Amino acid sequence: MSASPSVTPLAAAASPAPVAASPRRQAPAERPWLAALLGLALAGLAVFIALPVLALLGMSLWDSAGDFVGLAHFTAYARSPNVLNSLGNSLWLSALSATVCVALAYGYAYALTHSCLRGARLFRAVALIPLLAPSLLMAISLIYLFGHQGLLKDLLLGGNAYGPFGIVTGSVLWTFPHALLILSTALATSDGRLVEAATTLGASRWRVFWRVTLPASRYGLMISWTVVFVLVITDFGVPKVIGGNTQVLATDIYKQVIGQQNLPMGAVVALILLLPAVLAFVAEQHLRARQSANLGVRAVPFQPQPSPVLDRALFAYCALIALALLGVLAVAVFASLATFWPYNLTPSFKNYDFDLVDGGGWASYGHSLVMAIGTAVLGSLCTFVSAYLVEKPRQFAAARLWLNAIASVPMAVPGLALGLGYILFFNAGWNPLQGLYGSLTLMTLCTVAHCYSVAHITQLTALRQLDAEYEQVAASLGVPFWRTLWQVHLPVCLPTLLQVAGYFFVSAMTTVSAVVFIYSPETTLASLAVLAMDDAGDIAPAAAMATLIFASAALGRALLGALERWLVARTQRWRRR
Repeated sequence: MSASPSVTPLAAAASPAPVAASPRRQAPAERPWLAALLGLALAGLAVFIALPVLALLGMSLWDSAGDFVGLAHFTAYARSPNVLNSLGNSLWLSALSATVCVALAYGYAYALTHSCLRGARLFRAVALIPLLAPSLLMAISLIYLFGHQGLLKDLLLGGNAYGPFGIVTGSVLWTFPHALLILSTALATSDGRLVEAATTLGASRWRVFWRVTLPASRYGLMISWTVVFVLVITDFGVPKVIGGNTQVLATDIYKQVIGQQNLPMGAVVALILLLPAVLAFVAEQHLRARQSANLGVRAVPFQPQPSPVLDRALFAYCALIALALLGVLAVAVFASLATFWPYNLTPSFKNYDFDLVDGGGWASYGHSLVMAIGTAVLGSLCTFVSAYLVEKPRQFAAARLWLNAIASVPMAVPGLALGLGYILFFNAGWNPLQGLYGSLTLMTLCTVAHCYSVAHITQLTALRQLDAEYEQVAASLGVPFWRTLWQVHLPVCLPTLLQVAGYFFVSAMTTVSAVVFIYSPETTLASLAVLAMDDAGDIAPAAAMATLIFASAALGRALLGALERWLVARTQRWRRR
Protein backbone atom coordinates (compact mmCIF):
# COMPACT_ATOMS: atom_id res chain seq x y z
CA MET A 1 0.00 0.00 0.00
CA SER A 2 1.06 3.52 -0.34
CA ALA A 3 2.78 5.34 2.40
CA SER A 4 -0.06 7.78 2.73
CA PRO A 5 -1.61 7.79 6.21
CA SER A 6 -5.01 8.27 4.63
CA VAL A 7 -4.89 4.64 3.44
CA THR A 8 -4.85 2.17 6.33
CA PRO A 9 -5.32 -1.67 6.31
CA LEU A 10 -8.81 -1.40 7.99
CA ALA A 11 -10.34 2.02 7.65
CA ALA A 12 -13.48 3.00 9.46
CA ALA A 13 -16.62 2.01 7.59
CA ALA A 14 -18.69 4.95 6.50
CA SER A 15 -22.39 5.22 5.92
CA PRO A 16 -24.14 7.23 3.25
CA ALA A 17 -25.15 10.79 3.93
CA PRO A 18 -28.69 11.40 5.20
CA VAL A 19 -31.24 11.31 2.43
CA ALA A 20 -33.37 14.28 3.42
CA ALA A 21 -30.56 16.63 4.42
CA SER A 22 -30.33 18.57 1.17
CA PRO A 23 -33.01 20.66 -0.53
CA ARG A 24 -31.64 19.75 -3.94
CA ARG A 25 -34.14 18.26 -6.36
CA GLN A 26 -32.81 15.97 -9.03
CA ALA A 27 -33.83 16.94 -12.54
CA PRO A 28 -36.12 14.31 -14.10
CA ALA A 29 -33.59 13.66 -16.86
CA GLU A 30 -30.94 12.78 -14.28
CA ARG A 31 -32.92 10.02 -12.55
CA PRO A 32 -32.50 7.38 -15.28
CA TRP A 33 -28.77 8.04 -15.49
CA LEU A 34 -28.31 7.85 -11.72
CA ALA A 35 -30.44 4.72 -11.56
CA ALA A 36 -28.37 3.13 -14.34
CA LEU A 37 -25.07 4.03 -12.61
CA LEU A 38 -26.28 2.68 -9.28
CA GLY A 39 -27.56 -0.49 -10.90
CA LEU A 40 -24.29 -1.02 -12.77
CA ALA A 41 -22.23 -0.39 -9.61
CA LEU A 42 -24.38 -2.75 -7.53
CA ALA A 43 -24.19 -5.46 -10.20
CA GLY A 44 -20.42 -5.11 -10.49
CA LEU A 45 -19.80 -5.30 -6.74
CA ALA A 46 -22.24 -8.19 -6.40
CA VAL A 47 -20.50 -10.22 -9.12
CA PHE A 48 -16.92 -9.52 -8.06
CA ILE A 49 -17.31 -9.29 -4.26
CA ALA A 50 -20.55 -10.65 -2.84
CA LEU A 51 -21.16 -13.73 -4.99
CA PRO A 52 -17.61 -15.16 -4.71
CA VAL A 53 -17.85 -14.87 -0.91
CA LEU A 54 -21.26 -16.58 -0.94
CA ALA A 55 -19.77 -19.32 -3.13
CA LEU A 56 -17.53 -20.26 -0.19
CA LEU A 57 -20.56 -20.92 1.97
CA GLY A 58 -22.19 -22.93 -0.80
CA MET A 59 -19.16 -25.15 -1.37
CA SER A 60 -18.84 -25.84 2.37
CA LEU A 61 -22.45 -27.09 2.53
CA TRP A 62 -22.53 -29.06 -0.74
CA ASP A 63 -20.21 -31.78 -1.98
CA SER A 64 -18.42 -31.87 -5.34
CA ALA A 65 -21.35 -33.85 -6.85
CA GLY A 66 -23.79 -31.05 -5.96
CA ASP A 67 -25.50 -32.90 -3.08
CA PHE A 68 -26.35 -30.99 0.09
CA VAL A 69 -24.30 -32.35 3.00
CA GLY A 70 -24.94 -29.70 5.65
CA LEU A 71 -22.17 -29.47 8.22
CA ALA A 72 -20.52 -32.75 7.21
CA HIS A 73 -17.39 -30.99 5.88
CA PHE A 74 -17.06 -28.97 9.08
CA THR A 75 -17.41 -32.13 11.16
CA ALA A 76 -14.79 -33.93 9.07
CA TYR A 77 -12.36 -31.05 9.42
CA ALA A 78 -12.95 -30.81 13.18
CA ARG A 79 -12.10 -34.51 13.51
CA SER A 80 -8.80 -34.18 11.64
CA PRO A 81 -5.83 -34.55 14.01
CA ASN A 82 -4.17 -31.21 13.29
CA VAL A 83 -7.12 -28.81 13.25
CA LEU A 84 -6.73 -27.64 16.84
CA ASN A 85 -3.00 -27.28 16.28
CA SER A 86 -3.52 -25.04 13.24
CA LEU A 87 -6.19 -22.94 14.92
CA GLY A 88 -4.21 -22.57 18.13
CA ASN A 89 -1.02 -21.65 16.30
CA SER A 90 -2.83 -19.06 14.20
CA LEU A 91 -4.37 -17.41 17.26
CA TRP A 92 -1.37 -17.28 19.57
CA LEU A 93 1.17 -16.39 16.89
CA SER A 94 -1.07 -13.58 15.61
CA ALA A 95 -1.71 -12.31 19.14
CA LEU A 96 1.99 -12.36 20.01
CA SER A 97 2.96 -10.67 16.74
CA ALA A 98 0.33 -7.96 17.25
CA THR A 99 1.46 -7.33 20.82
CA VAL A 100 5.15 -7.02 19.95
CA CYS A 101 4.46 -4.93 16.84
CA VAL A 102 2.12 -2.48 18.59
CA ALA A 103 4.48 -2.07 21.54
CA LEU A 104 7.40 -1.21 19.25
CA ALA A 105 5.31 1.02 17.00
CA TYR A 106 3.84 2.94 19.96
CA GLY A 107 7.25 4.04 21.15
CA TYR A 108 8.19 5.03 17.60
CA ALA A 109 4.94 6.96 17.09
CA TYR A 110 5.35 8.69 20.45
CA ALA A 111 8.80 9.85 19.41
CA LEU A 112 7.45 11.23 16.12
CA THR A 113 4.53 13.11 17.67
CA HIS A 114 5.39 13.89 21.30
CA SER A 115 9.07 14.83 21.20
CA CYS A 116 11.37 17.20 19.38
CA LEU A 117 12.97 14.35 17.45
CA ARG A 118 15.70 15.33 15.04
CA GLY A 119 15.11 13.89 11.57
CA ALA A 120 11.50 12.96 12.34
CA ARG A 121 10.50 13.04 8.65
CA LEU A 122 13.37 10.75 7.72
CA PHE A 123 12.52 8.31 10.48
CA ARG A 124 8.89 8.27 9.40
CA ALA A 125 9.84 7.63 5.77
CA VAL A 126 12.15 4.76 6.73
CA ALA A 127 9.49 3.14 8.92
CA LEU A 128 7.01 3.16 6.03
CA ILE A 129 9.38 1.47 3.55
CA PRO A 130 8.07 -2.08 4.31
CA LEU A 131 4.72 -1.01 2.85
CA LEU A 132 6.39 -1.21 -0.57
CA ALA A 133 7.74 -4.74 -0.11
CA PRO A 134 5.90 -8.06 -0.14
CA SER A 135 5.84 -9.91 3.18
CA LEU A 136 7.82 -12.62 1.37
CA LEU A 137 10.86 -10.32 1.25
CA MET A 138 11.00 -10.07 5.04
CA ALA A 139 10.74 -13.85 5.40
CA ILE A 140 13.49 -14.48 2.83
CA SER A 141 15.76 -11.96 4.51
CA LEU A 142 15.26 -13.71 7.86
CA ILE A 143 16.44 -16.94 6.23
CA TYR A 144 19.69 -15.23 5.24
CA LEU A 145 20.03 -13.80 8.74
CA PHE A 146 18.96 -16.69 10.98
CA GLY A 147 18.71 -19.72 8.69
CA HIS A 148 21.05 -22.68 8.60
CA GLN A 149 23.70 -20.57 6.82
CA GLY A 150 22.56 -17.23 8.20
CA LEU A 151 24.79 -14.38 9.26
CA LEU A 152 23.33 -14.22 12.78
CA LYS A 153 22.30 -17.83 13.33
CA ASP A 154 24.49 -18.09 16.44
CA LEU A 155 22.29 -15.54 18.20
CA LEU A 156 19.52 -18.13 18.33
CA LEU A 157 21.69 -20.31 20.61
CA GLY A 158 20.91 -23.45 18.66
CA GLY A 159 17.28 -22.50 18.06
CA ASN A 160 15.48 -22.83 14.75
CA ALA A 161 14.51 -19.84 12.62
CA TYR A 162 11.91 -21.93 10.78
CA GLY A 163 8.84 -21.88 12.97
CA PRO A 164 7.30 -19.55 15.55
CA PHE A 165 10.40 -17.31 15.74
CA GLY A 166 10.43 -16.73 11.99
CA ILE A 167 6.67 -16.21 11.76
CA VAL A 168 6.53 -13.69 14.61
CA THR A 169 9.66 -11.79 13.56
CA GLY A 170 8.66 -11.63 9.89
CA SER A 171 5.10 -10.61 10.76
CA VAL A 172 6.28 -7.82 13.07
CA LEU A 173 8.62 -6.46 10.40
CA TRP A 174 6.06 -6.22 7.60
CA THR A 175 3.12 -5.02 9.76
CA PHE A 176 5.13 -2.38 11.67
CA PRO A 177 4.21 0.52 9.32
CA HIS A 178 0.51 -0.37 9.49
CA ALA A 179 0.52 -0.05 13.27
CA LEU A 180 2.66 3.09 13.10
CA LEU A 181 0.21 4.90 10.82
CA ILE A 182 -2.71 4.28 13.16
CA LEU A 183 -0.80 5.10 16.35
CA SER A 184 0.75 8.25 14.88
CA THR A 185 -2.72 9.50 14.00
CA ALA A 186 -4.07 8.66 17.45
CA LEU A 187 -1.20 10.40 19.26
CA ALA A 188 -1.17 13.40 16.92
CA THR A 189 -4.83 14.11 17.70
CA SER A 190 -4.41 14.02 21.48
CA ASP A 191 -5.68 17.10 23.33
CA GLY A 192 -2.80 19.39 24.27
CA ARG A 193 -4.92 21.10 26.93
CA LEU A 194 -4.82 18.00 29.14
CA VAL A 195 -1.04 17.78 28.97
CA GLU A 196 -0.71 21.50 29.67
CA ALA A 197 -3.04 21.25 32.67
CA ALA A 198 -1.15 18.28 34.12
CA THR A 199 2.20 20.03 33.62
CA THR A 200 0.88 23.19 35.28
CA LEU A 201 -0.13 21.13 38.31
CA GLY A 202 3.45 19.94 38.64
CA ALA A 203 3.20 16.45 37.14
CA SER A 204 6.43 15.04 35.78
CA ARG A 205 6.69 14.04 32.12
CA TRP A 206 6.64 10.38 33.08
CA ARG A 207 3.50 10.87 35.17
CA VAL A 208 1.85 12.86 32.36
CA PHE A 209 2.56 9.97 30.00
CA TRP A 210 1.03 7.33 32.27
CA ARG A 211 -1.96 9.38 33.43
CA VAL A 212 -2.79 11.45 30.33
CA THR A 213 -1.10 10.38 27.07
CA LEU A 214 -1.43 6.61 27.38
CA PRO A 215 -5.11 6.58 28.47
CA ALA A 216 -5.99 9.09 25.74
CA SER A 217 -4.50 6.80 23.08
CA ARG A 218 -6.01 3.55 24.37
CA TYR A 219 -8.44 3.25 21.47
CA GLY A 220 -5.63 3.79 18.98
CA LEU A 221 -3.69 1.01 20.70
CA MET A 222 -6.63 -1.38 20.56
CA ILE A 223 -7.41 -0.54 16.94
CA SER A 224 -3.81 -1.01 15.82
CA TRP A 225 -3.59 -4.31 17.74
CA THR A 226 -6.76 -5.53 16.03
CA VAL A 227 -5.55 -4.47 12.60
CA VAL A 228 -2.18 -6.19 12.98
CA PHE A 229 -3.85 -9.32 14.38
CA VAL A 230 -6.07 -9.57 11.28
CA LEU A 231 -3.14 -8.93 8.93
CA VAL A 232 -1.04 -11.66 10.54
CA ILE A 233 -3.72 -14.32 10.92
CA THR A 234 -4.72 -13.93 7.26
CA ASP A 235 -1.16 -13.65 5.87
CA PHE A 236 0.07 -16.50 3.73
CA GLY A 237 3.55 -15.40 2.66
CA VAL A 238 5.51 -15.38 5.92
CA PRO A 239 4.34 -18.77 7.30
CA LYS A 240 4.73 -20.35 3.86
CA VAL A 241 8.37 -19.25 3.49
CA ILE A 242 9.73 -19.44 7.04
CA GLY A 243 7.00 -21.25 8.98
CA GLY A 244 8.68 -24.64 8.71
CA ASN A 245 6.45 -27.36 10.14
CA THR A 246 4.32 -24.91 12.13
CA GLN A 247 0.78 -25.30 10.88
CA VAL A 248 -1.54 -22.29 10.60
CA LEU A 249 -4.93 -21.81 8.97
CA ALA A 250 -3.56 -19.85 6.02
CA THR A 251 -1.21 -22.64 4.96
CA ASP A 252 -3.93 -25.24 5.66
CA ILE A 253 -6.10 -23.64 2.97
CA TYR A 254 -3.21 -23.76 0.52
CA LYS A 255 -2.55 -27.43 1.25
CA GLN A 256 -6.22 -28.37 0.89
CA VAL A 257 -6.72 -26.53 -2.41
CA ILE A 258 -3.33 -26.85 -4.14
CA GLY A 259 -1.94 -29.97 -2.49
CA GLN A 260 -5.06 -32.15 -2.23
CA GLN A 261 -7.45 -30.47 -4.69
CA ASN A 262 -10.09 -30.63 -1.95
CA LEU A 263 -12.14 -27.52 -2.62
CA PRO A 264 -14.95 -28.25 -0.11
CA MET A 265 -12.47 -28.66 2.73
CA GLY A 266 -10.59 -25.58 1.56
CA ALA A 267 -13.86 -23.63 1.73
CA VAL A 268 -14.39 -24.87 5.29
CA VAL A 269 -10.94 -23.67 6.39
CA ALA A 270 -11.50 -20.35 4.59
CA LEU A 271 -14.75 -19.79 6.50
CA ILE A 272 -13.00 -20.65 9.76
CA LEU A 273 -10.29 -18.13 8.90
CA LEU A 274 -13.03 -15.64 8.00
CA LEU A 275 -14.57 -15.84 11.48
CA PRO A 276 -11.75 -14.23 13.52
CA ALA A 277 -11.28 -11.65 10.76
CA VAL A 278 -14.97 -10.68 10.91
CA LEU A 279 -14.97 -10.55 14.73
CA ALA A 280 -11.84 -8.40 14.71
CA PHE A 281 -13.38 -6.15 12.05
CA VAL A 282 -16.52 -5.62 14.16
CA ALA A 283 -14.39 -4.87 17.21
CA GLU A 284 -12.30 -2.42 15.20
CA GLN A 285 -15.40 -0.58 14.00
CA HIS A 286 -16.72 -0.32 17.57
CA LEU A 287 -13.40 1.01 18.82
CA ARG A 288 -13.23 3.62 16.05
CA ALA A 289 -16.71 4.84 16.98
CA ARG A 290 -15.66 5.14 20.63
CA GLN A 291 -12.48 6.94 19.62
CA SER A 292 -14.39 9.45 17.48
CA ALA A 293 -16.82 10.10 20.32
CA ASN A 294 -13.92 10.99 22.61
CA LEU A 295 -12.48 13.63 20.24
CA GLY A 296 -13.77 16.97 21.45
CA VAL A 297 -14.38 19.82 19.05
CA ARG A 298 -12.40 22.13 21.33
CA ALA A 299 -9.32 19.91 21.41
CA VAL A 300 -6.00 21.70 20.89
CA PRO A 301 -3.14 19.94 19.03
CA PHE A 302 -0.27 19.00 21.32
CA GLN A 303 2.96 20.94 20.82
CA PRO A 304 5.97 19.04 22.24
CA GLN A 305 8.58 20.91 24.25
CA PRO A 306 12.31 20.12 24.06
CA SER A 307 13.68 17.66 26.61
CA PRO A 308 17.34 16.88 25.82
CA VAL A 309 17.56 13.59 27.73
CA LEU A 310 14.26 12.18 26.50
CA ASP A 311 14.80 13.42 22.93
CA ARG A 312 18.19 11.71 22.76
CA ALA A 313 16.78 8.47 24.19
CA LEU A 314 13.93 8.47 21.68
CA PHE A 315 16.37 9.26 18.87
CA ALA A 316 18.42 6.20 19.82
CA TYR A 317 15.26 4.08 20.00
CA CYS A 318 14.02 5.17 16.57
CA ALA A 319 17.50 4.81 15.08
CA LEU A 320 17.69 1.23 16.34
CA ILE A 321 14.34 0.26 14.81
CA ALA A 322 15.07 2.12 11.56
CA LEU A 323 18.42 0.37 11.25
CA ALA A 324 16.75 -2.98 11.87
CA LEU A 325 14.18 -2.35 9.11
CA LEU A 326 16.79 -1.10 6.67
CA GLY A 327 19.17 -3.89 7.64
CA VAL A 328 16.64 -6.61 6.92
CA LEU A 329 15.88 -5.12 3.51
CA ALA A 330 19.58 -4.59 2.78
CA VAL A 331 20.40 -8.23 3.54
CA ALA A 332 17.81 -9.41 1.02
CA VAL A 333 19.14 -7.02 -1.62
CA PHE A 334 22.75 -8.06 -0.97
CA ALA A 335 21.84 -11.75 -1.06
CA SER A 336 20.15 -11.24 -4.42
CA LEU A 337 23.43 -9.85 -5.78
CA ALA A 338 25.77 -12.43 -4.19
CA THR A 339 27.13 -14.95 -6.67
CA PHE A 340 26.77 -17.97 -4.37
CA TRP A 341 25.76 -17.42 -0.75
CA PRO A 342 27.68 -17.69 1.58
CA TYR A 343 30.78 -19.00 -0.21
CA ASN A 344 31.14 -16.44 -3.01
CA LEU A 345 29.75 -13.03 -2.10
CA THR A 346 31.06 -11.29 -5.21
CA PRO A 347 28.27 -9.06 -6.57
CA SER A 348 26.72 -10.19 -9.84
CA PHE A 349 23.35 -10.30 -11.59
CA LYS A 350 23.40 -14.08 -11.89
CA ASN A 351 20.36 -14.47 -9.65
CA TYR A 352 18.35 -12.09 -11.83
CA ASP A 353 18.39 -14.51 -14.75
CA PHE A 354 14.88 -15.68 -13.89
CA ASP A 355 14.43 -17.66 -17.09
CA LEU A 356 16.80 -20.32 -15.70
CA VAL A 357 14.66 -21.11 -12.60
CA ASP A 358 11.06 -21.97 -11.79
CA GLY A 359 8.42 -19.27 -11.54
CA GLY A 360 7.73 -18.20 -15.11
CA GLY A 361 10.87 -16.16 -15.76
CA TRP A 362 10.87 -12.50 -16.68
CA ALA A 363 7.37 -12.91 -18.11
CA SER A 364 6.07 -13.12 -14.53
CA TYR A 365 7.49 -9.70 -13.79
CA GLY A 366 5.91 -8.31 -16.96
CA HIS A 367 2.55 -9.77 -15.97
CA SER A 368 2.81 -8.10 -12.56
CA LEU A 369 3.50 -4.70 -14.11
CA VAL A 370 0.54 -5.04 -16.47
CA MET A 371 -1.76 -6.16 -13.67
CA ALA A 372 -0.54 -3.44 -11.31
CA ILE A 373 -1.14 -0.67 -13.85
CA GLY A 374 -4.57 -2.07 -14.70
CA THR A 375 -5.44 -2.39 -11.02
CA ALA A 376 -4.37 1.19 -10.32
CA VAL A 377 -6.44 2.64 -13.17
CA LEU A 378 -9.53 0.48 -12.74
CA GLY A 379 -9.50 0.49 -8.95
CA SER A 380 -9.09 4.23 -8.49
CA LEU A 381 -11.84 5.05 -11.02
CA CYS A 382 -14.32 2.46 -9.72
CA THR A 383 -13.87 3.45 -6.08
CA PHE A 384 -14.26 7.12 -6.95
CA VAL A 385 -17.53 6.44 -8.77
CA SER A 386 -18.89 4.20 -6.02
CA ALA A 387 -17.96 6.73 -3.36
CA TYR A 388 -19.66 9.49 -5.36
CA LEU A 389 -22.83 7.41 -5.74
CA VAL A 390 -22.91 6.72 -2.01
CA GLU A 391 -22.27 10.29 -0.89
CA LYS A 392 -23.61 12.87 -3.35
CA PRO A 393 -27.01 11.81 -4.76
CA ARG A 394 -30.02 12.38 -2.52
CA GLN A 395 -32.28 9.71 -3.99
CA PHE A 396 -32.31 5.91 -4.18
CA ALA A 397 -31.41 5.66 -0.48
CA ALA A 398 -31.81 1.88 -0.27
CA ALA A 399 -29.59 1.25 -3.29
CA ARG A 400 -26.91 3.58 -1.89
CA LEU A 401 -26.99 1.79 1.46
CA TRP A 402 -26.54 -1.58 -0.26
CA LEU A 403 -23.75 -0.20 -2.41
CA ASN A 404 -21.88 1.06 0.63
CA ALA A 405 -22.44 -2.18 2.52
CA ILE A 406 -21.10 -4.40 -0.28
CA ALA A 407 -18.14 -2.07 -0.82
CA SER A 408 -17.22 -2.54 2.87
CA VAL A 409 -17.27 -6.36 2.72
CA PRO A 410 -13.64 -6.92 1.55
CA MET A 411 -12.31 -5.31 4.76
CA ALA A 412 -13.38 -8.42 6.66
CA VAL A 413 -12.55 -11.02 3.97
CA PRO A 414 -9.00 -12.45 3.89
CA GLY A 415 -7.31 -12.56 0.52
CA LEU A 416 -7.09 -16.36 0.58
CA ALA A 417 -10.83 -16.67 1.20
CA LEU A 418 -11.66 -14.23 -1.59
CA GLY A 419 -9.30 -16.00 -4.01
CA LEU A 420 -10.87 -19.37 -3.23
CA GLY A 421 -14.30 -17.82 -3.72
CA TYR A 422 -13.18 -16.71 -7.19
CA ILE A 423 -12.26 -20.32 -8.03
CA LEU A 424 -15.66 -21.60 -6.93
CA PHE A 425 -17.67 -18.86 -8.64
CA PHE A 426 -15.81 -18.09 -11.86
CA ASN A 427 -14.75 -21.67 -12.61
CA ALA A 428 -18.30 -23.01 -12.34
CA GLY A 429 -19.59 -24.54 -15.57
CA TRP A 430 -22.84 -22.58 -15.46
CA ASN A 431 -21.12 -19.19 -15.11
CA PRO A 432 -20.99 -17.25 -18.43
CA LEU A 433 -17.86 -15.51 -17.11
CA GLN A 434 -15.96 -18.80 -16.86
CA GLY A 435 -13.73 -17.73 -19.74
CA LEU A 436 -12.10 -15.17 -17.46
CA TYR A 437 -10.69 -17.85 -15.19
CA GLY A 438 -6.90 -17.89 -15.13
CA SER A 439 -6.59 -14.63 -17.04
CA LEU A 440 -4.82 -11.43 -16.05
CA THR A 441 -8.19 -9.70 -16.32
CA LEU A 442 -9.71 -11.80 -13.56
CA MET A 443 -6.59 -11.45 -11.41
CA THR A 444 -6.82 -7.68 -11.83
CA LEU A 445 -10.49 -7.69 -10.85
CA CYS A 446 -9.77 -9.90 -7.83
CA THR A 447 -7.00 -7.57 -6.65
CA VAL A 448 -9.29 -4.55 -7.06
CA ALA A 449 -11.98 -6.35 -5.06
CA HIS A 450 -9.51 -7.37 -2.35
CA CYS A 451 -8.35 -3.75 -1.82
CA TYR A 452 -11.69 -2.12 -2.59
CA SER A 453 -12.94 -1.17 0.86
CA VAL A 454 -9.97 0.91 1.98
CA ALA A 455 -9.87 2.81 -1.32
CA HIS A 456 -13.65 3.32 -1.40
CA ILE A 457 -13.71 4.81 2.09
CA THR A 458 -10.67 6.98 1.38
CA GLN A 459 -12.45 8.43 -1.66
CA LEU A 460 -15.63 8.79 0.40
CA THR A 461 -13.75 10.81 3.00
CA ALA A 462 -12.40 13.15 0.32
CA LEU A 463 -15.84 13.70 -1.19
CA ARG A 464 -17.35 14.47 2.20
CA GLN A 465 -14.98 17.39 2.57
CA LEU A 466 -16.87 19.17 -0.24
CA ASP A 467 -19.76 21.32 0.91
CA ALA A 468 -23.23 20.31 -0.26
CA GLU A 469 -23.68 23.83 -1.60
CA TYR A 470 -21.81 22.79 -4.75
CA GLU A 471 -24.68 20.47 -5.68
CA GLN A 472 -27.31 22.99 -4.58
CA VAL A 473 -25.86 25.76 -6.73
CA ALA A 474 -25.47 23.41 -9.70
CA ALA A 475 -29.10 22.28 -9.33
CA SER A 476 -30.36 25.85 -9.12
CA LEU A 477 -28.51 26.66 -12.35
CA GLY A 478 -29.79 23.56 -14.08
CA VAL A 479 -26.31 21.99 -14.36
CA PRO A 480 -26.52 18.18 -14.70
CA PHE A 481 -24.79 16.08 -12.06
CA TRP A 482 -22.25 14.61 -14.49
CA ARG A 483 -20.96 18.07 -15.35
CA THR A 484 -20.56 18.93 -11.65
CA LEU A 485 -18.84 15.59 -11.15
CA TRP A 486 -16.39 16.25 -13.99
CA GLN A 487 -15.68 19.93 -13.32
CA VAL A 488 -15.85 20.09 -9.49
CA HIS A 489 -15.70 16.77 -7.67
CA LEU A 490 -13.06 15.07 -9.78
CA PRO A 491 -10.56 17.99 -9.90
CA VAL A 492 -10.85 18.68 -6.17
CA CYS A 493 -10.45 15.00 -5.29
CA LEU A 494 -7.60 14.47 -7.76
CA PRO A 495 -4.84 14.22 -5.09
CA THR A 496 -6.79 11.53 -3.25
CA LEU A 497 -7.51 9.74 -6.52
CA LEU A 498 -3.80 9.53 -7.31
CA GLN A 499 -2.95 8.39 -3.78
CA VAL A 500 -5.52 5.62 -4.14
CA ALA A 501 -4.00 4.70 -7.51
CA GLY A 502 -0.62 4.38 -5.79
CA TYR A 503 -2.17 2.18 -3.11
CA PHE A 504 -3.67 -0.12 -5.74
CA PHE A 505 -0.42 -0.26 -7.72
CA VAL A 506 1.71 -1.23 -4.71
CA SER A 507 -0.89 -3.73 -3.47
CA ALA A 508 -1.05 -5.40 -6.88
CA MET A 509 2.75 -5.68 -7.11
CA THR A 510 3.06 -7.23 -3.64
CA THR A 511 -0.09 -9.35 -3.36
CA VAL A 512 0.13 -13.11 -2.95
CA SER A 513 -2.89 -14.44 -1.10
CA ALA A 514 -5.60 -12.93 -3.30
CA VAL A 515 -4.25 -14.44 -6.55
CA VAL A 516 -2.45 -17.61 -5.48
CA PHE A 517 -5.47 -19.77 -6.43
CA ILE A 518 -6.57 -18.15 -9.70
CA TYR A 519 -3.47 -17.83 -11.86
CA SER A 520 -2.56 -20.09 -14.76
CA PRO A 521 0.90 -21.15 -16.04
CA GLU A 522 0.58 -18.41 -18.68
CA THR A 523 -0.26 -15.67 -16.15
CA THR A 524 2.20 -16.22 -13.32
CA LEU A 525 3.00 -13.07 -11.34
CA ALA A 526 6.29 -11.94 -9.82
CA SER A 527 5.06 -12.46 -6.25
CA LEU A 528 3.92 -15.99 -7.13
CA ALA A 529 7.26 -16.61 -8.83
CA VAL A 530 8.93 -15.88 -5.47
CA LEU A 531 6.85 -18.67 -3.91
CA ALA A 532 7.71 -21.08 -6.73
CA MET A 533 11.43 -20.32 -6.43
CA ASP A 534 11.32 -20.76 -2.66
CA ASP A 535 9.55 -24.12 -3.03
CA ALA A 536 12.23 -25.23 -5.51
CA GLY A 537 15.03 -24.19 -3.14
CA ASP A 538 16.15 -21.24 -5.30
CA ILE A 539 16.30 -18.77 -2.40
CA ALA A 540 18.70 -16.30 -4.05
CA PRO A 541 16.58 -15.85 -7.21
CA ALA A 542 13.53 -15.55 -4.94
CA ALA A 543 15.30 -12.75 -3.07
CA ALA A 544 16.16 -11.13 -6.41
CA MET A 545 12.54 -11.21 -7.62
CA ALA A 546 11.28 -9.89 -4.26
CA THR A 547 13.85 -7.08 -4.46
CA LEU A 548 12.69 -6.26 -7.98
CA ILE A 549 9.08 -6.10 -6.75
CA PHE A 550 10.12 -3.71 -3.98
CA ALA A 551 12.07 -1.46 -6.38
CA SER A 552 9.19 -1.40 -8.88
CA ALA A 553 6.62 -0.57 -6.21
CA ALA A 554 8.82 2.23 -4.87
CA LEU A 555 9.42 3.64 -8.35
CA GLY A 556 5.74 3.46 -9.28
CA ARG A 557 4.72 5.18 -6.05
CA ALA A 558 7.34 7.89 -6.62
CA LEU A 559 6.16 8.53 -10.18
CA LEU A 560 2.55 8.81 -9.07
CA GLY A 561 3.62 11.18 -6.29
CA ALA A 562 5.45 13.37 -8.80
CA LEU A 563 2.42 13.30 -11.11
CA GLU A 564 0.20 14.31 -8.21
CA ARG A 565 2.40 17.29 -7.35
CA TRP A 566 2.57 18.37 -11.01
CA LEU A 567 -1.18 18.17 -11.55
CA VAL A 568 -1.96 19.94 -8.29
CA ALA A 569 0.47 22.73 -9.16
CA ARG A 570 -1.11 23.21 -12.60
CA THR A 571 -4.78 22.75 -11.79
CA GLN A 572 -5.24 23.63 -8.11
CA ARG A 573 -3.33 26.83 -7.43
CA TRP A 574 -6.21 27.95 -5.23
CA ARG A 575 -5.05 25.45 -2.58
CA ARG A 576 -2.00 27.65 -1.90
CA ARG A 577 -3.94 30.89 -1.44
